[in-house]
This record gives sequence, structure tokens and C-alpha cells, in this order.
Amino acid sequence: MKLAIQGLGRMGMQIARKLAESNEHQVIAHNRHTDKIDVAVSYGALGAPTKQDVLKAFGEEQVVLWIMLPAEVVDGEVDDWLTLLPKGSVVIDGGNSDFRLTKQLASKVQAAGSTLLDIGVSGGVWGYQNGFSMMVGGEATAFSVLEPALRTLAAPEGAYHHFGPSGSGHFVKMVHNAIEYGMMESLAEGYQMLKEGPYQGLDLAAAGDVWQHHSVITSWLNELSRDALRENPELEGISGVVAESGETRWTIEAAKAQSLSLPAIQAAFDVRLASQQGQTSFATKLLAAQRNKFGGHDLNDAHD
Repeated sequence: MKLAIQGLGRMGMQIARKLAESNEHQVIAHNRHTDKIDVAVSYGALGAPTKQDVLKAFGEEQVVLWIMLPAEVVDGEVDDWLTLLPKGSVVIDGGNSDFRLTKQLASKVQAAGSTLLDIGVSGGVWGYQNGFSMMVGGEATAFSVLEPALRTLAAPEGAYHHFGPSGSGHFVKMVHNAIEYGMMESLAEGYQMLKEGPYQGLDLAAAGDVWQHHSVITSWLNELSRDALRENPELEGISGVVAESGETRWTIEAAKAQSLSLPAIQAAFDVRLASQQGQTSFATKLLAAQRNKFGGHDLNDAHD
């Protein structure tokens, strides 16, 4: 199929590359900085520096536009696109947007004669190699249009599922990220306990390696923790200031609206807020190292 990718950052570039290199899809690469477009072209994509170039590349075919941009700029970009897109287009918000705002945006896109899909994408910087996990919301007919691309992106070990109406994909991804916070925090605290507990000089990476061999806490996050500790046992050069993302904040807000208590997720969220106020530790340093391993985030960047 033919589709355009706007936003060639860490995730967007991997998506464009995986689709273009599959030889099953024609990718139109659009980005604010043309050097990123040149990289996508080297993978087999067609470069489109302007929105008009994107539309020209589709000709008479249905426009399918996948936007991979930060949540705070998505609405503005979609507004700009809606002045140009032909009716019947499919627009995908593949970023980590607030599901409540996604529903509003979907109504706006529908009023303009097109359809919005929301897709929460997980897999980090390893999605290109391992396959992406994708959580989809929106109209079933638009999902069917995009499904060939989703199959390619999920290979070889990823997955995708259409969860329901607008916002449901972003909602499932939001909860996923909140769970991620709790799991990361638990691992980080556990490794800190090993380091600062009554037995001095324990090999933390060795403990992680044992745990990674079919113990109850075997997981990708534990694998990444082990690898980080093997490479840098004292986590030297890491400030321990850790970003908090909108998704977990929104999860907590949504839970309160439903009178639900999320104590573990709330505690993990609070640790990140405290780290930004200077309350850092070996555990928060390990959180930063985990984020770097799965998402390529700067080790000392307090922003997502």
C-alpha cells in the first residue's frame, strides 16, 4: 500500500524504514528537517519536503497519512492538513496523545470528510528489529485500509489489535505506559536494595542474569536493567533526574474520574516528580538507564 509518514524521529524513522525496506509498501517521507527525509529516501522511501508534495505523490489514490509527532503539536498539524486533504483520507495519530483529546480530534476530522485512527506504538528503538506492538482505535473500515502496513510493522515478533472506537488505542497505550512506570520503579528499587543492603559488593548484573532465566520476574525491562548494570555497574555519569510522561499523569486523572486507586503507579509517578526536584538515588539513575536502553532517551534529559 501507499502511505505517508510525517515525523521522522526515533520511532517515525523506524516505521518508515521498516515499511520501505519491506518492498510491500510505498512510503512517502515528510519531515520538517530535510536531512531526515534524505535518510528515509536512502531506505527506499519517496521524499516529500512539503505537504503539497505529499498529496502530489498520492495522485488519485486514497491518502493515508501517519503522523508521528509529539502530542502537543498534533492538533495543529491536523488542522493544517484538513485544509488540504481530499475527502475520504485516513489520518493516523501515532503519538502518545491524550485519549480524551483524541476523541475530539476524531470528530473534527470526521466533520471534514475524513477518518482518524489513533495508534499507540510500543517497541522503542528495537521495534524495527523485533516488530512493533500497536494498539489501534477508530473506525473499522479505516483500520482495514491500514492493516497491511500494520502486519509488516508487527513482524517478526510484534503484534497489533483494533480495540474499538476513537481514543481506545491511545487509552490502551496510556495504561501500558503507566504499568511500565510501576514495573521500572520496582526493578530499580530492587537493584538499589541489592546494592545498598547488608551484603556489600554483590554483582548486580549477575543477579539480573539469574533472574532473567525463567524466574518469575523475567522480562525485557529486567534484561535491559541487567545490561545497563553490566556496562556501568555504578551508573556513573547519570544524573538520576527522570522524566514523567503525560500518559501516566493522564492515567491517574482518568482513574480518579472513575474513583479508582492506583497506588503503585501513583508512587512510581511521584518518584519521577521528586527526582526533578533533586531527590535522586541509585534507583532513579537506573530508571534513566532503562529509558535510554529501550527508547534511546538521553541519560540526563528530564523531558520525554
